[in-house]
Amino acid sequence: MGKKVFIAEKPSVANEFAKALKLNTKKHDGYLESDEAIVTWCVGHLVRLSYPEVYNESLKRWSLDTIPFMPKEYKYEVIDGVKKQFNIVKGLLTRDDVDTIYICTDSGREGEYIYRLVDQEAKVGADKQRKRVWIDSQTEEEIIRGIKEAKDWKEYDKLSDSAYLRAKEDYLMGINFSRVLSLKYGNSIANFLNEKYAVVSVGRVMTCVLGMIVKREREIREFVKTPFYRIIAKCGSEDGFEMEWKVNEKSFYAGLPVLYKDNGFLEEAEAKRFIEALKKNDPLEMTVSEISKKTEKKNPPLLYNLAEAQNDCSKIFKIAPNDTLKVIQELYEKKLVTYPRTDARVLSTAVAKEITKNLNGLKNNKAYGGYASKILGSGAYKGLEKTKYVNDKQITDHYAIIPTGVNSNSLTPGSLQEGVYNLIVKRFLSIFYPAAVYKKINITGCMECDRSLLKDGETPDNMSSEVFSTSVKVLESPGYLEIAGMPNDDKEGGQDMFSLLNGIRKNDKINIADIYEKMGETSPPKRYNSGSLILAMENAGQLIEDEELREQIKGSGIGTSATRAEIIDKLIRNKYISLNKKTQIISPKLMGEMIYDVVSASINQLLNPELTASWEKGLTMVAQGEISAEEYMQKLEGFVERRTNYVKGVNNQSKLRAYYQRAAANYK
Repeated sequence: MGKKVFIAEKPSVANEFAKALKLNTKKHDGYLESDEAIVTWCVGHLVRLSYPEVYNESLKRWSLDTIPFMPKEYKYEVIDGVKKQFNIVKGLLTRDDVDTIYICTDSGREGEYIYRLVDQEAKVGADKQRKRVWIDSQTEEEIIRGIKEAKDWKEYDKLSDSAYLRAKEDYLMGINFSRVLSLKYGNSIANFLNEKYAVVSVGRVMTCVLGMIVKREREIREFVKTPFYRIIAKCGSEDGFEMEWKVNEKSFYAGLPVLYKDNGFLEEAEAKRFIEALKKNDPLEMTVSEISKKTEKKNPPLLYNLAEAQNDCSKIFKIAPNDTLKVIQELYEKKLVTYPRTDARVLSTAVAKEITKNLNGLKNNKAYGGYASKILGSGAYKGLEKTKYVNDKQITDHYAIIPTGVNSNSLTPGSLQEGVYNLIVKRFLSIFYPAAVYKKINITGCMECDRSLLKDGETPDNMSSEVFSTSVKVLESPGYLEIAGMPNDDKEGGQDMFSLLNGIRKNDKINIADIYEKMGETSPPKRYNSGSLILAMENAGQLIEDEELREQIKGSGIGTSATRAEIIDKLIRNKYISLNKKTQIISPKLMGEMIYDVVSASINQLLNPELTASWEKGLTMVAQGEISAEEYMQKLEGFVERRTNYVKGVNNQSKLRAYYQRAAANYK
């Protein structure tokens, strides 16, 4: 019987496999070997697509005559700097005494691609059996399960197809679009910036994200504040409570253009006239017309996927998305959490049925062990598979990020690792707790107003009915907030205000101490921070903060959980955008705005988030077998060819100078 080879994505993971298999290995250069098995590793990517000059030396020189460049057969090459490890791996995979290869690269599209390229370039024979290991954490138990349940690698061919297509897509767009735009517009950009030359670097995802950032910046610049005036009644006494006016169908102002939305005026003079009319009432009071009392429940949020974790860590710890990924990857390699590069926010049924393993492990956690013990003792984990936190259909590669239960007391107290780990633990434990329960009271009161005081030249004898309202909400039962963190519910009056309103009854007369206007202003859009940009990428260009809405359009993202942080970093390295490390606020640089204007005038489809998301969705459809790789490739090549040829034919360079000047006016 031949030897088995276990090939991981990097040395640290290979070591975990060797430990889990309890192999008595000897260390060699680039691999570990025992009597029955070999464990080796890649160092990330070992193979890449070859540049055009490998096909033909003349293609090294950029020319409009040689694009679009779309090879019929793609060439690949071993990456300089890792050739030694590639040759070691190649030798092991093709050894005569090896009959089975266990593919243990990361369980996802990119991990699949890393191994497939190695297998392809090493020319591994058909006589070797290949088995794909798919795991969600690096615990010994999960590694052994993954090996035991490993499937024939051919079952992942469609995932492999989508991986190859993703690489070819980025390659074709990057080479053709970057070359044609640089050749067409590089001189005009360089001349404007007084530089020798300028390269226009674009990409399927990168340029779309740049567009989101530039568009937001220009919306902020062009925003004009609109003042408005709300009408407030101070009720009871000077220390009483406030009620705010809102237009209704019986109001004098219903449908009139003097209003800002339905609760204010565009002109201060009109607000003051209204107040004077209201104050003519004697006595100055309103009648309670409606009281509603209800209980509201707030359920624990769904579990973390990478995007949600990156958004929260950006807000809480002020760290960039790549730093969040790095920390969670470190926690994963310490076996403390499950696989980080996931889009799912739910668990699988199989994991839910064995969730007591995770909970039992957390009993030893210094900060949250008591909560885990309470969950286990009360049986709150039972029936988890029937909740919204478990959904097999919402999982593609991996389920949500959760703690494995491995003892975490080795984490340095107060460290970033511990902080991020605690966020994941709190989110996980929250799903076993009940909803937070709020009590809410809403009071509506009516005042009459003489229309003749508001309408010049007419003295109708009827009165308008003007409505004021107020509400207060207080926490009745914390539920999961006991773990997640208690909100400050006293900031708007809290319990005292609730008690005051709770004593009011319908038809009561409320004395009014004063009526006055309160000025407000419309606010410009906010700049993206690194976390909110990740969320916007996940949601096809929309910054959707509401959790339920985010879930509704899930699957329409720009890029993937594994690539979004790197896209932001690449834009920073290209000096197209800047990131304030203290605040994590992102803003464009002049070069970024100029690239945006160039793309907008030439290949504006690259700026369309919905279109970019549709390409990503297409890759998912290939992976799921809904469309063929050939069909996808045909559409891709058609798009690249049409847009490249269009840019070759346009002559709008001189017109862009005005756009450059307009952008440059905002930079020193």
